[in-house]
Amino acid sequence: MNYASTFPSPVGPLTAIVDDDGALTELRFARHRAHADVVWDDDRCAHVRRELDEYFAGARREFTVAMRPRGTEWQQRVWAALLRIPAGETIDYRELAARAGNPSAIRAAGRANATNPIPILIPCHRVIGADGTLTGYGGGLDAKALLLRLEGAGRFTAPTGA
Repeated sequence: MNYASTFPSPVGPLTAIVDDDGALTELRFARHRAHADVVWDDDRCAHVRRELDEYFAGARREFTVAMRPRGTEWQQRVWAALLRIPAGETIDYRELAARAGNPSAIRAAGRANATNPIPILIPCHRVIGADGTLTGYGGGLDAKALLLRLEGAGRFTAPTGA
């Protein structure tokens, strides 16, 4: 069984989906709807909301929520590489591919980054273009810029208006 809860955040409503053990399997932005097969249960997702609230308040830089993202072996390697990027730092897609073990798989690393089912906690927002510009983000480029500013990242060019 999967349990879900939607709550407000500075990047818009977020929907957390956890499994029976309370492990986070997905975190969705407002534009991405939750599956129909979830049971809505704020209490089962309260630990995720608490840590995200602390993160957005500047009181948390690392998450302790158990996570179980579903993906291929390659996606898992890319997501593991994302978890090793410290808050406040950014890397580009070439570096992400290298950290995932295949320096020539830049596009594949970018695709795995884009399919990350647990954004923010698995920090795909910390990957930017080689020239320092922000590239696509599931929550929108304004959200990506907000997250990077919150973490104190200095090496990126925000979109106009962000």
